[in-house]
Amino acid sequence: MANHKSTLKRIRSNVAKRLRNRYQAKTTRTFIKRLRASVSKEEGLALLPKVASMLDRLAKKNVIHKNKAANNKSKLTKFVNSL
Repeated sequence: MANHKSTLKRIRSNVAKRLRNRYQAKTTRTFIKRLRASVSKEEGLALLPKVASMLDRLAKKNVIHKNKAANNKSKLTKFVNSL
């Protein structure tokens, strides 16, 4: 167990940040699955900017690596264009 007040606070803030990061990452994964399940091009084109924005936000906050975000956006764009 930590002894310093600042360490105890850091532990508390890390838990809050971890929960927020997990929620945002899971929400993004859900939207990616929804986009991959879309069958019409209109539906895909409507979801793509929202998903790309979510991926950029996760990369900016270092929840996921920036290259992973770029790879996901590229693959999803190719998928939507192929619909």
